Amino acid sequence: MVEPALRLPAPAKLNLMLRVVGRRPDGYHLLQTVFQFIDRCDWISLEDRDDGAVCLQTPLTGVPAEADLTVRAAMLLKSHTGCSRGANIAVEKNLPMGGGLGGGSSDAATVLAGLNVLWGCGLSLDELRDLGLALGADVPVFLYGQAAWAEGVGEQLVPLELPEPWYLVVVPPCHVSTAEIFGDRDLTRDNPPITIRGFLDGSHENHCLPVVIARHEPVKGALAALGAVCPAPRLTGTGACVFGTFADEAQAEQAAHGPVSRRGRSTGHHCFAHCRVRRRRCL
Repeated sequence: MVEPALRLPAPAKLNLMLRVVGRRPDGYHLLQTVFQFIDRCDWISLEDRDDGAVCLQTPLTGVPAEADLTVRAAMLLKSHTGCSRGANIAVEKNLPMGGGLGGGSSDAATVLAGLNVLWGCGLSLDELRDLGLALGADVPVFLYGQAAWAEGVGEQLVPLELPEPWYLVVVPPCHVSTAEIFGDRDLTRDNPPITIRGFLDGSHENHCLPVVIARHEPVKGALAALGAVCPAPRLTGTGACVFGTFADEAQAEQAAHGPVSRRGRSTGHHCFAHCRVRRRRCL
């Protein structure tokens, strides 16, 4: 008997800006950011099991299965709902780790949404988002599924209608630890907040950028390469990936296969994708 199964996309995100405006007593940073999703993704395959076991079929080297965010998401949903079902989980990993594209959070959100359907748990989107926050600050926005302004630790979301340009995403040859960046003593943590109107009027700073480029020279090189072909390239999240904005696919493709790619031969970065904006709905 073939068990019910799902294969679902877990899209990448870009942070169009990132402001650090404070710090809570528990150590979490207070942020303002804008999320937009792009059409590059991991793929999550979920297969129902009737024995209650949660089995990760594609473990990451050096990461115990029980520590993997996808397994944690499944176990959290089981615990919260009392569901007795199990699942086989397989992740087709396309998004770079430590790149600021939110792959781990997106994978976890996709498992929550998918198993909520596969197991018939019946949780609402709000309930799923509350669960997701226990897994990571970025998980709720991946359940939200559309461009959004975010505050708090990233969980207070306001939908935004934004232009949908083409993006060129460049991956430097380094891995950036979010914890290390937010733990760096040189990170400015008391920047003044702005309004949504301020962002729409052009305030696109990323307050983590000075710390990231001080620690990771390849990020600086990738920004310089992109800056030669588009104005104001940006860092997504804490990096390492950087991105530039283009009016159409032809311009993005030309940059990807032209000067940015040529410079990458000496710096080691590569063009991950020229891509469009993606929207998705929670299942």
